[in-house]
Amino acid sequence: MIRPLPLALALALGAAPAALAHHGWSSYDADKTIKVTAPVSDLAWGNPHATAKVAYQGKTWEVILAPLARMEARGLTREMLAAGKPVTLEGYPRSDGTAEMRLERVTVDGKVVELR
Repeated sequence: MIRPLPLALALALGAAPAALAHHGWSSYDADKTIKVTAPVSDLAWGNPHATAKVAYQGKTWEVILAPLARMEARGLTREMLAAGKPVTLEGYPRSDGTAEMRLERVTVDGKVVELR
């Protein structure tokens, strides 16, 4: 006989994939800031945070942005990060050498937006 899962266990199991997909900020090197000026090649506008891609150091870098509500409250819109649009990105690289950065600020159309 199959017994139903307790509600708390079912909720915990359902949340596990989302928790595993989100990485902690400790995996980024906060002592090393990188600055990239390049066009955005891809943008995924969604929560828990948006992501973009840019070419840097001969690689395509994944850029981890802030949650949508924070970016929009600070005046950064999806249109400002449209594919092909040149931007300056400042943030922290991943400590393990993966071509990924956690974005701290973006400059687009002469406007500087702080994300953290």
